[in-house]
Amino acid sequence: MITKNEALELLHSNMQSVNLRKHCYAVAAVMKALAKYFKEDENMWEIVGILHDGDYEKTKDTPEKHTILMVEWLKEKGVDDKEILEAILSHNFSHTGNNPPKNNLEWSLYCCDELTGLIVAVTLVRPERKLSLVTVENVLSKWNQKSFAAGVKREQIEMCEEKLGIKLNDFIQIALSAMQGISGDLGL
Repeated sequence: MITKNEALELLHSNMQSVNLRKHCYAVAAVMKALAKYFKEDENMWEIVGILHDGDYEKTKDTPEKHTILMVEWLKEKGVDDKEILEAILSHNFSHTGNNPPKNNLEWSLYCCDELTGLIVAVTLVRPERKLSLVTVENVLSKWNQKSFAAGVKREQIEMCEEKLGIKLNDFIQIALSAMQGISGDLGL
């Protein structure tokens, strides 16, 4: 098993963009909260969140290699935890068509990844730009504005209802609360 500090070290050694790092922190916080919701291993889910995009800077021009490189790095470090490796690989399902999400861990990552970006976008357009003041209603008010945060795949987030059995409003609340808990790390 890899520790949180080791995961952060691996992330930081391969990702220089501060904003991309913040995205990984946000996903990690949400994954930890979802693990708590499902009564799963919060530490392991958080580590998956930290590492899910860790190879992005090196694979952004070859999206079919995204996540595969991270799994190679983990194996080189002696990480052989099948749950962690498969969860990270499932994150790139939309590009490769391989390793479709199959359990709560993998579907949580699939659904929350896009949501963190939407929450950040909502925060940045508010006058005070403070995550602590954002509400579920603020996020939902931008939901149907397809031109707002146009790159966010809302249909991917909405799968939380079918695949995780969590209503969209509740899923947004879990993610928002988790991100508010680390707002200092996110600079919001």
